[in-house]
Amino acid sequence: MLKKTKQPWQTKAVMAQIYNMHLWGGTEFDFYSGDGSHNPEIINPYCDVLIAFLKSQKKPLIVCDLGCGDFNIGKHLVKHCQSYFAIDIVEKLIDRNKTLFKEKTLEFLCLDITKDKLPFGECVILRQVLQHLSNQEIQHILKQIQCYKYLVLTEHLPLGSFTPNKDIISGQGIRLKQNSGVDILKIPFNFKVIEAKTLSEHILENNKGRLVTRLYKVF
Repeated sequence: MLKKTKQPWQTKAVMAQIYNMHLWGGTEFDFYSGDGSHNPEIINPYCDVLIAFLKSQKKPLIVCDLGCGDFNIGKHLVKHCQSYFAIDIVEKLIDRNKTLFKEKTLEFLCLDITKDKLPFGECVILRQVLQHLSNQEIQHILKQIQCYKYLVLTEHLPLGSFTPNKDIISGQGIRLKQNSGVDILKIPFNFKVIEAKTLSEHILENNKGRLVTRLYKVF
């Protein structure tokens, strides 16, 4: 009798389990998107550079925040945008966010960004999302993003040189233990951009890598 190959969980089930079991910490919270979304040393400089970018535009942008999480960061950005689509795959998280954050320009959507069609927008924010996904899922997301003008991407990368884009099964973990991280400009993605600029970099303690935020002008 042939042994069945174990199939990975769907990304939606994985992310729901992470929040239900508080695998990113924050047991005192109902939903917690991890230290990277709550540590002031990390989020304050990030919000500063994002707000500066948004305010530098001639007219406010339509922003799609893909993987908005508990919205502890997005809540600081909404007022600087023409409209703000905050998107996540976990339905209970989106329902919770709808009750806590209310702005005329803000809309929460429960979508699987690895499969579903994204709303129209001018700027995509992807903060520590791709690092949890397989290369195939990343490819799907990047194909849709190619029609947006700007991409603000934050990734958790190793210190020093590393081999980019080693494939993983989607989940709680990232590529760091394989001395790898996501670089959308390298193979197999080869994402086409007009301009790339580093907005911020935060070195984590205990050799746990660095959080790098880059702004890409796509077209």
